[in-house]
Amino acid sequence: MKQLRLGVLAGIFAGAGVLSWAAARLWESLGTLPSVPLAAPIVLAAIAAVLTATALSLRSRLKAQRERRPGAKGVEPLMAARAVVFGQASALVAALVSGAYGGVGVVLLGALELPARRDQAIYAGFSVLAGAAVIAAALFLERVCRLPDDSDPAQQGGTGPAHA
Repeated sequence: MKQLRLGVLAGIFAGAGVLSWAAARLWESLGTLPSVPLAAPIVLAAIAAVLTATALSLRSRLKAQRERRPGAKGVEPLMAARAVVFGQASALVAALVSGAYGGVGVVLLGALELPARRDQAIYAGFSVLAGAAVIAAALFLERVCRLPDDSDPAQQGGTGPAHA
């Protein structure tokens, strides 16, 4: 499984932001702008919370397993892989959605004197922040579930290369 790259996520964010900014400007010139739902930042924050809770749970279980604590509940490799895939998918979608709301938010910044537009800009801003939290939680989860590098004997607990 390949590791998430911040450059890819930033590119998705920027691309979605530019496209949604252009679409929002066009839509605004034709009439009214579609609204940013209040649920957008709430759902993104909930996903970030689930990813963080999963990462913290897996981290404590993996630590207990490494320390060979009695009664330690192990982590099945397939479960960890599924958690990482969920985190990666969430990060990709969050980058796309955050970029889209960011682009709309930039358009909304031009009309903050209207209370409705100001509320929409706030919702868009919180959506971008919650999307960043999803990305951070997904990267943390990926780091927790990463296997030690085979070429680094210090992480494996040995002092040198293993001999068969």
